[in-house]
Amino acid sequence: MAKELTVGQVAERAGVAVSALHFYEAKGLIQSHRTAGNQRRYGMDVLRRIAIIRVAQELGISLAEVGTAFAGLPEGRPLSREDWEAMSRRWAAGLDARIAQLQRLRSGMADCIGCGCLSIDRCGLLNWEDKLAAHGPGPRRLLGDVD
Repeated sequence: MAKELTVGQVAERAGVAVSALHFYEAKGLIQSHRTAGNQRRYGMDVLRRIAIIRVAQELGISLAEVGTAFAGLPEGRPLSREDWEAMSRRWAAGLDARIAQLQRLRSGMADCIGCGCLSIDRCGLLNWEDKLAAHGPGPRRLLGDVD
């Protein structure tokens, strides 16, 4: 029989709060079973899932996206290299788009941060007569929708 861990052991080993484990379980990201005494027990495989959840969160990947990636994987077995490669391929395009957006934001805001004035003619946020409203809500230039 595979070693099982208590909720406290998983929390300690994974570096997360017990409440985070309960939250992940409620979201369907991890699973436990109950003992005859109604105590939660987790398989060792849950540690790798939690590690992936934590890395994904650091990368800005939503728990919903993690849940979608986990949905096609069998419970009770450690995630494999192939599983991780498939997840990372799925997430790569979104990460690349976020990186590009952050680079645009950093470049586009440098002049405004440098002078403190949002009304100069070269400012990336300047929107004379609200002409960019036709392109949608929000800061269209900083979002990369228009030049």
